[in-house]
Amino acid sequence: MSSRGADRKIDYIEFNVADIARSKAFYGDAFGWTFTDYGPQYCEFQDGRLTGGFTTTAPVNAVGGPLVILFADDLEAIFGRVEKAGGTIVKPIFDFPGGRRFQFTDPDGYELAVWSDR
Repeated sequence: MSSRGADRKIDYIEFNVADIARSKAFYGDAFGWTFTDYGPQYCEFQDGRLTGGFTTTAPVNAVGGPLVILFADDLEAIFGRVEKAGGTIVKPIFDFPGGRRFQFTDPDGYELAVWSDR
């Protein structure tokens, strides 16, 4: 069975986390994501556009890998929400040819970025 329009597109992102409740609190507070629990070791998140999951079935490996980049209409507001929710800013807001962005680590040490156009 296939989903129309999903062929060869990123469909799902999964994070190995130490504490699902902590991850839900962080991403819920910082970005307003919603969640569906599938038992004590798995939780699906929805960001309004893409779904993914948090799992405790494998060890956290936050070093390397692709950089997940989120979009925000109001970059400064999300910057503040990320800090308030417990994220660590690793690259403050900076300009790049397509707009502006910042990078942060979540409570498990995963580095993500948030960008906005000018």
